[in-house]
Amino acid sequence: MDFKATQEQITKALIATTRAATRINKADVPFQRSLNPAAGGALDKQNARLLQLARRLLENAATGADAVGPDLPTVEALDEADKWRGFVDVIDSLLEKADTSLDEYSGVVKRMSPGAEQATAAAAVKPRPNIAAAPSKFLPKPQLQFENVPKNNETGGFHPLLTSKPHAKVPMEQCLQTFKDKRGREQYPHPYQTEIETYEYPNSMYRRIGPKPYKPFESTTATFVDTPEALVMMLAELKTAKEIAVDLEHHDNRSYIGMVSLMQISTRDKDWIVDTLKPWRRQLECLNEVFTDPDIIKVLHGAYMDIVWLQRDLGLYVVGLFDTYHAARALGYPGGSLAYLLERFVKFQAQKQYQLADWRVRPLSKELFEYARADTHFLLYIFDNMRNELVENSDFSKPETNKMQEVLSKSKETALQRYEHPIYDPDLGFGSSGWYRLVSRTPVQFTPQQFAVFKAVHKWRDDVAREEDDSPIFIMPNHALFSIAREMPKDKAALFTVVIHVSPILKNRADELVKIVQNAKASGLNGPDLYATLQRIENIREAERASRYGTAPVPLTVAPSAPSAPAVVVQQSAAPMSLDTSALRANASQFWGGLVPQKDPSPQPNTSLPDISFALPLPPLTADVFADPAADTSPAIPVREPPKFIAKEDRPAEDARTDIFVVKHLGGSRKRKAADALASPSTSTPTSKSADPMLDDEIMLEEDEETARSREKAERKEARRAEKEARRAEKRAAKDAAENADDDEPAFDYASAPTVLHANTPGADKKKDRKGKKGKKKPANFNPYAKLADVPKGLPPKQREKAGRSKTFES
Repeated sequence: MDFKATQEQITKALIATTRAATRINKADVPFQRSLNPAAGGALDKQNARLLQLARRLLENAATGADAVGPDLPTVEALDEADKWRGFVDVIDSLLEKADTSLDEYSGVVKRMSPGAEQATAAAAVKPRPNIAAAPSKFLPKPQLQFENVPKNNETGGFHPLLTSKPHAKVPMEQCLQTFKDKRGREQYPHPYQTEIETYEYPNSMYRRIGPKPYKPFESTTATFVDTPEALVMMLAELKTAKEIAVDLEHHDNRSYIGMVSLMQISTRDKDWIVDTLKPWRRQLECLNEVFTDPDIIKVLHGAYMDIVWLQRDLGLYVVGLFDTYHAARALGYPGGSLAYLLERFVKFQAQKQYQLADWRVRPLSKELFEYARADTHFLLYIFDNMRNELVENSDFSKPETNKMQEVLSKSKETALQRYEHPIYDPDLGFGSSGWYRLVSRTPVQFTPQQFAVFKAVHKWRDDVAREEDDSPIFIMPNHALFSIAREMPKDKAALFTVVIHVSPILKNRADELVKIVQNAKASGLNGPDLYATLQRIENIREAERASRYGTAPVPLTVAPSAPSAPAVVVQQSAAPMSLDTSALRANASQFWGGLVPQKDPSPQPNTSLPDISFALPLPPLTADVFADPAADTSPAIPVREPPKFIAKEDRPAEDARTDIFVVKHLGGSRKRKAADALASPSTSTPTSKSADPMLDDEIMLEEDEETARSREKAERKEARRAEKEARRAEKRAAKDAAENADDDEPAFDYASAPTVLHANTPGADKKKDRKGKKGKKKPANFNPYAKLADVPKGLPPKQREKAGRSKTFES
């Protein structure tokens, strides 16, 4: 079904539902229920149906989330706090997955986690005697059958899995000499670092060559490689190619470090799908004869994580990489995902609903098999088109406009990525498995106790995941970590209420986790503050960045996390530089004040803004301030002297003659001017100007009709303004006169004033004479009760009954 049509259908249904709910909310439902028992029964029936729909909707939403929806036995359960918290957990989990999926779809990151595991469709190919087609949640872990079972507790550097080094420029023995990283840990270098850095791409990469057409997708298929014999045959054919396309399918939900579950390889003529879950998977190292061959271009899309996964699981390295993701960014495409490139160049719609499938399932269904093959089947044709565009848009004589060189340099940087064991850092939370990345991206407000609980639960989750060989997300979702840290449950019942989603492992270890929470709560009473710790980490990161660019201070003292902890000193070799040690986040807003009530107040670091006022005013920041006087070689501009004042008596005599003349318009309202002249012939005086225009320095010009109308309009407007100003002056004068008269008014004489007791009777002014005319108005009698009616009136009844119709029932 078309997405747009589905969206319009859902929108119409939501609008109709909202209107119906609003209409029901306005009605007096309890009154209708008490008045009509039949209506009450119908309402109960509809409530039960709506509750069932809500349950189904919640279950479907929780299926794609890392949380379990709350149970809704009755309608009243919707108002309970724990039920509502369950709704929030489901929505938060869905939003986290939506954020990850958007990043993966846009090509920002390679798909990292399958998320909620899906049960694949029934296999359309001939079933193989392997893992049964059962729900993926209950599949046996294939890593338990590997010849080299993965270990999750390594603490040293990652030793490359290579047993030989084909196409080597530097012998393997020299490549395995360890070194110390920036944190003092022992690491092994990249075995092919020299080969990648000194690699020169073939001349064909810098020429425009017509794209070679791909074979029709519908009339071709891929070869499934799941035996050593099939691997040898595939390797022989790959050695004859000039370009190959490679892609991986990864799974990391039921494994701590993850595993490569499938590898797709394509040439110009053929496709292969390699099963990388076989116990003999380490034999795939023989593919280094092709992957490190400098005469073969390896085309991958978004290979940042693929390079690391190949090293970690299969001992494979890539020399001569071309990453189409970097090419898409260099060419300024609006999208960077593989789905976008397939749509742009091939008009092929990738079935992205299989992107998060469980690739451990065997046998592969036809849908999964074809989806995996499509990732590399068209990739070489896309590479041809993008290479030609890069050549056309590159100026090889200028490095800053050489887009091809930019893409190849970034591809080399991607190929030089090196896998390291995920070592947990409980203090600062660094690393891919640490807590710092999670906290830094989440706006949380933690007290020292809550912060201690968060770190302790996070470490417990990581330890359990390593022991059970499951991902930390499978043990406990991220939002549950924050919920436990906020609530700090005291027993199992409170823990299950807070977490909602309880995995089997968490259920079995609930007592252990409760004890961890209570111990962390007690130790965190005087523990480090979240904001001071974040600032401490930021200072360390800033020192590392400064050291990388040679601008770090000689001694950099970082604020300790606790009063008793020693200061951390980072030695550098550059000019001193002071770093801000104020908190990155404040418990109170500088404008609004306190935002979140603190249950356990503790002394916070000074978060006041620095004083940015200056003791001396700055000069105007013009261009002259930043100009270099030594570099200015332009001739000096002569400076004009300011004019001097000369008294009138000292000035030279002027010529009395003048050439100035006035241009006077004639025409327009001639009749009005002629009438004015006849009405007042004596207005001219000996000092007035002559009526003869030729006697004065004036030149009479004929004005057109439009100019005359504009001038008359302006004259009328000026006359109206003068008239209004005159009226205002009269009013002001009358007001001043009245105020002066009030000042002279004599005091009121109460003795001679008439009494109100003998005034005229009320209503005398309403009497009419015999002819029906109203009589002259007379003063009303004094009424001492007249003000009793001046009281606030009550609101009228909401519904007014009318004859013949009742508003009790509205249609």
